[in-house]
Amino acid sequence: MKNMNYDKILKIVKKNNGYVTTSEVVNNGIERRFLTNMVKTGKLVRISKGYYGLPNYIEDEYYKIASKSKNARFSMSTALYLHNLSDRTPLLYNITLPFGYSGVLQKQKNVILNFVNRDILDLGVIEMSSPFGMKIKVYDIERTICDIIKNKNKIDGEIFSKALKEYARSKNKNLSKLTKYAKIMKIEKKVSEYMEVLL
Repeated sequence: MKNMNYDKILKIVKKNNGYVTTSEVVNNGIERRFLTNMVKTGKLVRISKGYYGLPNYIEDEYYKIASKSKNARFSMSTALYLHNLSDRTPLLYNITLPFGYSGVLQKQKNVILNFVNRDILDLGVIEMSSPFGMKIKVYDIERTICDIIKNKNKIDGEIFSKALKEYARSKNKNLSKLTKYAKIMKIEKKVSEYMEVLL
């Protein structure tokens, strides 16, 4: 039975490209003490609270941040980078969370938090692979464009201009979706002004 639990954990680790969180282990009906034993025997290393990897892991900062809150959504400059609308590798990670959040991400130095009402938290959210192959929640391109227009004062001017030009040139842009999001976010006029200049 003991070995079966270790095998189950290793199966999750394999599926996750070398990582596992305590919540994933518990959700699979395995007691967390098995994780502790695997760390003691050198099968896993504890990267941070609730976050474990194989001994030869390459730290996936995206997954590590995402595992700290089920409501964390990668947004703004970080989402632009993930969508190839910015070539500036994030040193600080933009995360959107619901108003009222008071968890561990508030103390994390490499995270910039943005807060929104719960009714738009999941507007345009998609699942993507991090640069290390882990599943993370990110805003789609149209939501990200709306976010950077709405929060222009919070974003680097060069990143902002490049992203809008790249979006305007993109064959994959979805203007009807962009308009729909802009209406919901009450920034329709601003968004249409930028698009009129660029298109």
